[in-house]
Amino acid sequence: MSFDDIIDRRNTHSVKWDVMEALYGVPAEEGLSMWVADMDFRAPDCIQAAVQKMRDHGVYGYYGDDAAYRAAIQWWMKERHGWSLNPKAIFTTHGLVNGTAMCVDTFTKPGDGVLLFTPVYHAFAKVIRANDRRVVESPLVMRNGRYEMDFDHAAEAVKAQGASMVILCSPHNPSGRVWERAELEALAAFATEHELVLVSDEIHHDLVFSGAKHIPMTLVTGNEGCIMMTASTKTFNIAGSHSGNVIIHEPQMRAKFEKRMMGLGLSPNSFGLFMAEAAYSPEGAAWVDQCVSYIGENARVFDEGVNSIPGVISMKMASTYLAWVDFSGTGMSPAEVQMRVEKEAKIAANHGATFGTGGESFMRFNLAMPRVQIEEAVVRLKAAFADLQ
Repeated sequence: MSFDDIIDRRNTHSVKWDVMEALYGVPAEEGLSMWVADMDFRAPDCIQAAVQKMRDHGVYGYYGDDAAYRAAIQWWMKERHGWSLNPKAIFTTHGLVNGTAMCVDTFTKPGDGVLLFTPVYHAFAKVIRANDRRVVESPLVMRNGRYEMDFDHAAEAVKAQGASMVILCSPHNPSGRVWERAELEALAAFATEHELVLVSDEIHHDLVFSGAKHIPMTLVTGNEGCIMMTASTKTFNIAGSHSGNVIIHEPQMRAKFEKRMMGLGLSPNSFGLFMAEAAYSPEGAAWVDQCVSYIGENARVFDEGVNSIPGVISMKMASTYLAWVDFSGTGMSPAEVQMRVEKEAKIAANHGATFGTGGESFMRFNLAMPRVQIEEAVVRLKAAFADLQ
C-alpha cells in the first residue's frame, strides 16, 4: 500500500466524512475532513489478512482463549516501550473513551472532582460530567512554544474544588507534546500528595516522531502506581473495532474494576481482538515506522504553510497526527476564524474551545491523510486568510 493513495470514504458511514456537513456546514463533495482523529490510510496488510481469515472461516462466534492476544500486547509493550506487564492486568474495553468512563465510574463517586490539565481531549470532560462527576481544570502554561503543567495552580484547584482522580493525556492531545520524565515524576508525586487516582491515557504512544521519546507513566510510578490505558486503534487506524486496554496491576483496584466490568456485562468483540493480535507484530511495527515518518513530513508541510500566515502559529508536534493551530495573533474572534476555515477554506476542523480552558483561540487539524490533501489544505487556508498577507 501507499500512504499517498486517496481513498474515498464518503458514503461509507464514516463519522469523519459523512457527518462533517451536518456539524460544520462543510459540503461533502468539496470539503476536506480534518476533525475526527482517525486516519485516511488503510490498515496494514497483517490486519487485513486477519480480517480476511475471519471472513474465509465465515463463523463469527464468541471469542475464547485470549492468551495469544494478551501475549501480543505484552510483546509490543516490551519491544516498543520497554515496559513489562502482567497479562492478568489487562482489561479490554470498548475503546478508551469507554475505558475512561469505566475508570471514572469505578474509582470515583458521584459529585467527586476529576482533575484535567486543559486544553485536553474533549471526551474526558464529557464522560466525567455524564457520570455526575465534576471537571476540575488546571490550564496548561505555554512556555517556549510548548505546554507545561502548572502544579501550583493544580494544587490550588484541588484544594478549592476537591478531586479524587487525575487523568493525564500522554502524549498530549491536542498539542502533540511528549512529556519528559521529570514532568511525569512531578505528576506522580502530586497525585500521591493529594491522594488522587492517577489514570494515564497513552493511546498515541506509538505515534512519536524522531527526536522525541515517550515514557510510559508506569515506568515512572511502578506498575502499581497508576492505571494505564493503551490501544492499537489509533496506532493502526482500526478505531471502528472499539477495542482498548485498561491495565491495572494493583490487586485490589484490579478486582474492583473486574467486578464493575462483570456488573455491566461488558466483554470485547472478537474483531477487535483478532485485529489487535495481528497488529502487535513485527509486520505491524514496520508499518507504524513508515506511517510515523509519513505523518512527520505531512506535519512539516502543514506547519511551514500555515505558519506563513501572519498571526497564525501551528505548535510544533512531537507526536500524534493532530496539529494544534493558534489563531489568536490574527486578532479575530473564534467565530470569525471558524467561519473562514469552514465556509471559505471548506475544511472541517475541531473547535479549540471544546478542549477546555485555554483552547479558545485554537483549532485542531488531523494530518493523517495523503500529502496532496495536506498541500491542498494549506492552499485553502492561505486563501481564506489572504487579506492578512
